[in-house]
Amino acid sequence: MLGKGERRNRAEQALAELRSVLGLALGAAQNRRTRAETRKRQLEFERAVYGMGLATAARDSALMASLADDPARRAVWQRVTAERDRNYAEWHESGLGAVRDVVAAEAVGPAGLPWEDWLGKVGRDPGASAPRLWRIGSARVEHAPPEHGFPLAVPLLDVGHLRLNSVADSRAAVDSIVESLLVRMLSTFVPGAIRVHLWDIGHLTGPLPRLHPLTAAGLMVVHDPTRLDDLLAGLAGHIRKVHAATLRHGAGSLRETCAAAGKRVEPWQVAVLFGNGERPADELYRELNRVARTGPDAGVHLILVDVPVAGNSPMETVTFVDGEHATSSMTGPGVVVRADAPAPAASVSRAASAIGEVVLSRRGRPRTFADLLPDTLCQESARDELRTPVGFHDGAPVEVVIGDATPHALVAGPSGSGKTNFLYAMLGGLAARYPPSELEMYLLDFKEGVSFAGLTPGRKDPSWLPQARLVGVNVNTDREFGLALLRFLAEELARRAEAAKRQEVTKLAELREADPDGHWPRIVAVIDEFQALFGGRDQITQQAASLLEDVARRGRSQGIHLVLASQDIAGIEAFWGKPAVYDQCTLRIAMPKAKRVLAEHNNASVTLPRWHAVLNHESGVAHGNEIAHIPDASSRGTFDALQRRLWEEQSSPVPRLFDGAHQPELLTAAAYANPTGPVLGQVIDVADQSACPRLDPVPGRNLAVLGTATADALSIMESAALSLARLHAPGTCDFSLWCPVASLHERVGRLAEVLTGLGHVVDLRTGEDIATLTEESAERPRFVFFYAVDAAHPWLEVKEPPLMRSGLDRLRSLLKNGPTAHVHTIGWWRGVGRLKDTLGFGGTDDVGAWVALDVQGQELNSIAAGQLVDWSPRPHRAVFFDRTTHARPQVVIPFDTSTAMDPS
Repeated sequence: MLGKGERRNRAEQALAELRSVLGLALGAAQNRRTRAETRKRQLEFERAVYGMGLATAARDSALMASLADDPARRAVWQRVTAERDRNYAEWHESGLGAVRDVVAAEAVGPAGLPWEDWLGKVGRDPGASAPRLWRIGSARVEHAPPEHGFPLAVPLLDVGHLRLNSVADSRAAVDSIVESLLVRMLSTFVPGAIRVHLWDIGHLTGPLPRLHPLTAAGLMVVHDPTRLDDLLAGLAGHIRKVHAATLRHGAGSLRETCAAAGKRVEPWQVAVLFGNGERPADELYRELNRVARTGPDAGVHLILVDVPVAGNSPMETVTFVDGEHATSSMTGPGVVVRADAPAPAASVSRAASAIGEVVLSRRGRPRTFADLLPDTLCQESARDELRTPVGFHDGAPVEVVIGDATPHALVAGPSGSGKTNFLYAMLGGLAARYPPSELEMYLLDFKEGVSFAGLTPGRKDPSWLPQARLVGVNVNTDREFGLALLRFLAEELARRAEAAKRQEVTKLAELREADPDGHWPRIVAVIDEFQALFGGRDQITQQAASLLEDVARRGRSQGIHLVLASQDIAGIEAFWGKPAVYDQCTLRIAMPKAKRVLAEHNNASVTLPRWHAVLNHESGVAHGNEIAHIPDASSRGTFDALQRRLWEEQSSPVPRLFDGAHQPELLTAAAYANPTGPVLGQVIDVADQSACPRLDPVPGRNLAVLGTATADALSIMESAALSLARLHAPGTCDFSLWCPVASLHERVGRLAEVLTGLGHVVDLRTGEDIATLTEESAERPRFVFFYAVDAAHPWLEVKEPPLMRSGLDRLRSLLKNGPTAHVHTIGWWRGVGRLKDTLGFGGTDDVGAWVALDVQGQELNSIAAGQLVDWSPRPHRAVFFDRTTHARPQVVIPFDTSTAMDPS
């Protein structure tokens, strides 16, 4: 057992060991804390150095002085600068040259070269693309020597925007960057490819004065500093228009559209906004950000100076730190940016003036119809659309596009406004680009005139427009012809729709791919003064409205396009409550002073000068307006010269001409060359066909001509007789000509001479012997032509003993029994009532066909097999009905038989 002293010694020894251990632990903790505090101080110092940049830190005298008293900081500084030197050496070895090579390759021409190489020269055509980078100055790593600098270029056109943030005394450098960048762009491309907008919140006269010569040429617009809203609204409208156009082409951006077209289809819009660092009002700020977000895809780009903007748009930023130096989002804070030295002011002014003069001289040179035409004729495909320039704006062509997205067009302009000239410019441009296999035209003019007649062969000029298939002129009184055209288009639409259904496709382009051997051209139907179709409250108006609406609605997918022109499209009752036609006519063309063709509140046509037009592919909405000067396309040596060239180079059938002001000649009728029966007149229809009923040996195959219009009645009788004489070989049929009217004897006698000269036997009766009539049967066909039957009634009504049978009884028997025995009667009665008197009760079945002249429609209802005849008489027109073949009567034009009746 230990003693008390020994226990005390052991306790003191243990306490000493504890104190030693605790001392060691406290010392270790203190050392760790010291090291941690040192490390923390080093990290904070390193962060501060990287935050301000090594070059800036090296210039900070307080920070550099702290290194002498703090070995830890000094160690960090030595390591960081060593790493910088090592990294810079590696970058200088390979990266610096690579940067210079990239800028040289992507900022070609004026986009990257010194101004001495290009300033004052006119640029090239932009083609489909722009340089990817644009030089704005030079840059170098902060500590690097000047000779280690490199060019700084930023993406802009078709990519994004540029923002410049200034400080005091940096405005000169900012203006230098902006001016240099604009001059580079303007000098890279042909004048007109870049449109500049300037807005400065603090300058009433506008910034960048050396570029102001561009304003006279319209290449630069200086906007009112108080109306930023107008500028942004204009840019937004332009973006909407371009986006709509790109979507029509199935592209996502203007850049893609240009790439597909292989050319620039829309100029770039560059808006330079000089602000004061304050955020615009909320609505303006939202509109600015919308433009910034959607602009690049539409070719709209912003250069913002001290204008705040949200960070959700493609934008590079240059921020000045003093009057000359800046940093860039392209290179980061460790790189010093400096603006290039500006070109001499006089040189910039001269260059701007030269660019403007090119535009003015190009605009000043009279643009002619020849400028609308391609270098090589008829080389383009209409698979997807039809496209042609029709005029010019600032020397640049303005195009009309007709396709799936803009299927139909409305053209409006008062008399003398140039509407016809515009149509010629459009038709000429289309014909010059698309061969007849790609494009067919159907042209109809309801005015009194011959606007389109020259597109068919004439006495002086035998040429015709190869793409024209039908030309109708002077049809102001022949609304049936317009209805026939719409009916033809509807039938063609049904034919194409059926073919598309068989091929399991929906569009013309797809049908052409599925059936490459088929004939599927695009069809353009131009109807001038189309409102004449709806000028009456009758069946024509109802049917035309229905057909036009159907073609307008469904034609887009099958390549059938309407161009509807009018002096004033207001007040068309047929379309009240039927907006389908107007809605489908998304292409609107307004001539000077035109009304109601553009959208409401779009008054662009009111101040339009003569020979100009507003073209709008956006249903007339204001942002779609394009102003174009339309060159003279209708004078001698313009369209006619093109037509002759096309006629000589392109093979196509002769188009059909329908001229409502002239009676067609019998000798020129296709049906007269190869008749199948009596030719009565030309049917008002798209096809060149004649009214030609068959006279088969069956009951009722007789024909009545009704009315008091003597000249037309004689023409119909003569046409029928001459065509029957042509149908039968000489000596194989006989003719009986009966005429009780003395004033007609000479004319009927001349017909008898012509028939006899053709080798036929003619029985000519002009007196009371008519009452004896003829046999009801014959060994060979006999055709009885009875003129003014009602005038012979006094002779026919005499009853002869002993049977007390009259000539009228024999005539009725002839009409009843003659056709089955090859004896057919073509009689002329001067009224429906007179015909009924002749036929008697129940005899109307014995006349199976009739031609009515100056007879009202309601008088014809009783002999039209239950049809309602909607007919009002007019000169040199007749209505024909054959109960065995017709669902409704046909309007016909009696032939001019004067040449055919000449015995010589």
